[in-house]
Amino acid sequence: MIIGLTGGIASGKSTVSNYLAELGAIIIDADKIAHEIMEKGKPAYWQVIEAFGRGILAENGEIDRSRLGKIVFNDPEQKKTLEEITHPQVIREMREKIEEYRAENKVIVLDIPLLFEAGLEFMVDEIWVVYVDRETQLQRLMARDGLSYQEANKRIQAQMSLEEKRELADFLIDNRSTIEDLKRKVLLKWREINEI
Repeated sequence: MIIGLTGGIASGKSTVSNYLAELGAIIIDADKIAHEIMEKGKPAYWQVIEAFGRGILAENGEIDRSRLGKIVFNDPEQKKTLEEITHPQVIREMREKIEEYRAENKVIVLDIPLLFEAGLEFMVDEIWVVYVDRETQLQRLMARDGLSYQEANKRIQAQMSLEEKRELADFLIDNRSTIEDLKRKVLLKWREINEI
């Protein structure tokens, strides 16, 4: 079984993903792959520098993700350019990993923040959405990343709203309570799918 796990920035998706790994799921993390393909010397590294200039580089020559983030979260066209470079490579890597792990006959979780935005629903059997209300999302993002209200708001607006995503979920994980409550919900669903 392949689960597509998604949510919004600061919704708690990573917490759910880490817990599913503890329970025995194989996690294929789209963000991690996106980081790897932009490492120094990789094909996407050169494409990103060509598109955004050398001003996005840190002193060690690696792409400074916060500099790049400031550009793409302030300009939808620039965000689209970055996605056109990275998405095809991320999808190819995910497909290779699915093939590699399929033989293990375990639950595979594709952790994809932009699952709907990138139109990747076709890759999964079931979609799980981690949900919080917008105010909670804003507060958590500001606290986590040290962002101003405006910066946090811009980043949330750059993604499809969690209200829209919740409507498309096969399984909705409401994360407005405690971490214990979140884990309890995930564990119940995990037991259910492993009984099938």
